[in-house]
Amino acid sequence: MIEVKDLKKSFGPKLAVGGVTFNVAQGEVLGFLGPNGAGKSTTMRMITGFIPPTEGSVKIGGFDIVENPLPAKRLFGYLPENAPSYHDMTVSGFLEFAAEMRGLSGDAKKRAVGAAVEKCFLQRVIHQSVDTLSKGFRHRTCFAQSIIHDPQVLILDEPTDGLDPNQKHEIRTLIKEMGRTKAIIFSTHILEEVDAVCSRAIVIDRGLIVANGTPAELRGRDEKAGAVLARFAGGPGEARDARGKIGALGGVAKVDVVSESPIVVRVHPKEGWNGADLANSIGEMAAKERWTLAELRLEEGRLDEVFRSITLGDRAGGKEDRK
Repeated sequence: MIEVKDLKKSFGPKLAVGGVTFNVAQGEVLGFLGPNGAGKSTTMRMITGFIPPTEGSVKIGGFDIVENPLPAKRLFGYLPENAPSYHDMTVSGFLEFAAEMRGLSGDAKKRAVGAAVEKCFLQRVIHQSVDTLSKGFRHRTCFAQSIIHDPQVLILDEPTDGLDPNQKHEIRTLIKEMGRTKAIIFSTHILEEVDAVCSRAIVIDRGLIVANGTPAELRGRDEKAGAVLARFAGGPGEARDARGKIGALGGVAKVDVVSESPIVVRVHPKEGWNGADLANSIGEMAAKERWTLAELRLEEGRLDEVFRSITLGDRAGGKEDRK
């Protein structure tokens, strides 16, 4: 549904987006991640046709967003950054206006507004003017306008910005449910949203895609992924003993002592070895040596560690960050 090919954007001599290519299929929720100034919002604005690309192309449902914008824009709903709205309108008036702009009228408009209000939990503020709303309700009102016409594609820039934890949970649940039948892309800097919502994630840094995969695939890029963490009772002497004996097991690449009291070791398997089998071997050794085993688990890797490792790069080397 969304096809982005070699997308670039320059602002004068500054290259903000340096050649981005990806697709989003129907039934897929794509998280678009990156540090501040990475080029996320600029990319989103090009995808929606808000600003033209310097090079490259974007197609929505097969329609080029530059060459054939009207049929392309009919297919998607858009929640821009900072959730702009008309502050002098009531919530119901604003949503009715948004529905009319999407070509809805009569009973169809009434049903669309009612459905959006229900999905975004706006019932108790429906008659308030937008300028009296809290930041969270204002953001939810703007989210409601993006889904008012039940679009096939949703493009959301920071959809949970300004929401409290309960509101974030509600919006994430809604995005996940809609993602079963729609193509959704949303930008975020909140890593927990990747696991909560996304079927796939892209990480962009300085205008370039530096990672693209499922949450599990991204976690697998953490050097700790697949390692075995073991915790025993004991002190420094026992820690050294455990490290030496575990290191002699077949399939062990290295053993790191995380803590000496209590004893915590991280055991990295050799390439091609299964971490689960290694965990079984450590458990058997603990029983044989009569170590008091308090914890034994396979580590999945952490998204925050992966994010840091692939976006920090060589910023200290004098390279200019992109917007």
